[in-house]
Amino acid sequence: MHLRSLVRPFAGAALALAIAAAPVAAADTAASRNKETVRQAFEGWRAGNNVFAQLLAPDVVWTIHGSGPVAGTYRSREDFVERASLPLISRLATPLVPRVHHIWAVDDTVIIRFEASATTTSGGAYGNQFVWIFRMRDDMVVEAEAFLDLVAYQRAVDTSEPRRP
Repeated sequence: MHLRSLVRPFAGAALALAIAAAPVAAADTAASRNKETVRQAFEGWRAGNNVFAQLLAPDVVWTIHGSGPVAGTYRSREDFVERASLPLISRLATPLVPRVHHIWAVDDTVIIRFEASATTTSGGAYGNQFVWIFRMRDDMVVEAEAFLDLVAYQRAVDTSEPRRP
């Protein structure tokens, strides 16, 4: 028996496995890259950087689920920051500091569960727990869904005065 006749069936099987595994490997690579991008952005946030400027595409579509004045869909980074983030951030006397519990990534989707806390301008404590679901493209968030305690958010906005610029 020739060595070639023994190797040929295995070579064909190995090639078939490599072809079948290629999309999985590419997806795993994309998921790993996206997860790392989000992890680094949150580390930067903890260090005082602007997580939204670093992570969100200018034309991001961001949806805050729930009911209340801030719930809804925002159709750009500027719109989201101006109408959803700034009303809260302007009422915080200390930076909002995230503490990440876990990050999951599959293909172009990243889910991050974290909590964040700060002191409001009225001296009260603000704390919240979040789940953000991102769809990534080219290392940027192009779609986001946010789940958080909107009562805590609104209480901080309603009971604290905005900082002066």
